[in-house]
Amino acid sequence: MNTVHYINSNVLGIEDIDHIISNHMSLALSEEAKLNIEKCRTYLDTRMKEDDRPIYGINTGFGALCNVKISRDHLTKLQENLVMSHACGMGDRVPDAVVKIMLLLKIQSLSYGHSGVQLITVKRLIDFFNNDVLPVVFTQGSLGASGDLAPLAHLSLPLLGKGKVRIQGEELESTILMERFGWEPIVLQSKEGLALLNGTQFMASYGVASLMKAYRLSYWADLIGAVSLEAFDGRKEPFNKLIHLIRPHRGQIKTAERMLSFLEGSELISQEKKHVQDPYSFRCIPQVHGATKDTLRFVNSVFKTEMNSVTDNPNVFEEEDEVISGGNFHGQPLALALDYLSIAMAEIGNISERRTYQLISGLRELPAFLVNDPGINSGLMIPQYTAAGIVSQNKQLATPASIDSIVSSNGQEDHVSMGANAATKCYAILNNVERVLGIELLTACQGIEFRRPLKSSPIIEEVVHSFQQVVPFVEVDRLLHNDMQKAVTFLQQHPLTGISLYED
Repeated sequence: MNTVHYINSNVLGIEDIDHIISNHMSLALSEEAKLNIEKCRTYLDTRMKEDDRPIYGINTGFGALCNVKISRDHLTKLQENLVMSHACGMGDRVPDAVVKIMLLLKIQSLSYGHSGVQLITVKRLIDFFNNDVLPVVFTQGSLGASGDLAPLAHLSLPLLGKGKVRIQGEELESTILMERFGWEPIVLQSKEGLALLNGTQFMASYGVASLMKAYRLSYWADLIGAVSLEAFDGRKEPFNKLIHLIRPHRGQIKTAERMLSFLEGSELISQEKKHVQDPYSFRCIPQVHGATKDTLRFVNSVFKTEMNSVTDNPNVFEEEDEVISGGNFHGQPLALALDYLSIAMAEIGNISERRTYQLISGLRELPAFLVNDPGINSGLMIPQYTAAGIVSQNKQLATPASIDSIVSSNGQEDHVSMGANAATKCYAILNNVERVLGIELLTACQGIEFRRPLKSSPIIEEVVHSFQQVVPFVEVDRLLHNDMQKAVTFLQQHPLTGISLYED
């Protein structure tokens, strides 16, 4: 298997990033990328020698200081000061997995040859990626407009031998890192600091990480919903293709097909039913889960465009002999998409909690709270409380961030996207949905046992069996927190082989 991914102009997709990260691939620049970077840098150096006119961010101050001209002798200091002064992050540390994607996306964006960076700068970022040198970045500080300034400043500090990094779980000062690898700090040239700090790689990386998890949870939601349906002695008629062909939303059709495939060969679904209809949380799985699938497809398209874009400012066009100041750093497309993804995934949690509630309610010949001797045993009463609290928190987190804007930089940056806040909220929602689905799976597997000796389908029985190797049937009350944590780990680690997650 190829262990190196070459940075080039080929379109990069979510599935490509998943493949690179999951297989611990190394990065290298293609000859095309090297040429693009070097041509752009040479052009900019020549332009600076021949033309002394002010060019934003190259020989001027930044933001509201854009009219302050900087002398040639101070251009390196200007860029270094920019990185240091903008490293103002606060809050929690960004997860290592997200920082790794930030490095990849920043490298990709700089490789197109419109940012004016040195080749050595990009190569050092690749060294970071390949050696799992992960700069310490903080979740708070970006307004999602003039680029993700504070987070990207922290990402860039180690290039200068400043700030901190994490390597193999250890946090180090960058000075120690430099000594360990025998590296010298990068001496930034004109425009480089701004190229590193301008960009949407913080919110984009959170979005990519969230999308990868969302696709996985979308599949799990269907499969767990099928387990719950079997435990609830539900009906399969709501998944009949005739229903969905007369309302042919793509995600709805996909979900109904998947549910029928999960149920194929089940004794439980085939037995005669005493009830005519199921509650909406079961009957409307195709409509609700399907709408989320359609949202994922839209959000994926937004991020695919962003990952293959140049998002710093100003942009250098060597062939056209232009250096143009624009606004590609503005995160509005991502902010709106992240808010949409947050709402769609929060709904997956909402309907999951409702199925959990139905299963513990003592309906359809199931014991109250799915335990023998209810009363002396509380059974699965309180996991539903936990799920309810989590989905309520998700409703609060799903309030759109993109509708807000705060003026900054003395009025120069007078509209911002708040895409970074949308990104971190979305990531929190995805983690919460994973917990809610873990609780539903725990509940559904418990319920299935009360339907014995009848069996479900081979697919569902395999999942139930695998899960019960980790979380056994709850005979009497025990410490359920541990079981719930194990359920989440099961969702994270159980292999979903032979499945094309990104085709939803």
